[in-house]
Amino acid sequence: MNESFEPQILAYCCKYCAYAAADLAGSMRLNYPSNVKVIQVPCSGRVDILHLLTAFEKGADGVYVAG
Repeated sequence: MNESFEPQILAYCCKYCAYAAADLAGSMRLNYPSNVKVIQVPCSGRVDILHLLTAFEKGADGVYVAG
């Protein structure tokens, strides 16, 4: 059995900082893993613990907040 585990990662990214960087990476045609889903938020300080817990409840293997 040669199964490779691909964790599903959810990224909450600040609209003006981290999301802009992810958008620039896409514009430059840089690749990042397809198992990372990016969600734009107005500010990383707006992410509540309930957002993180809900992500885990819905099946995310990892969550990070980038500002």
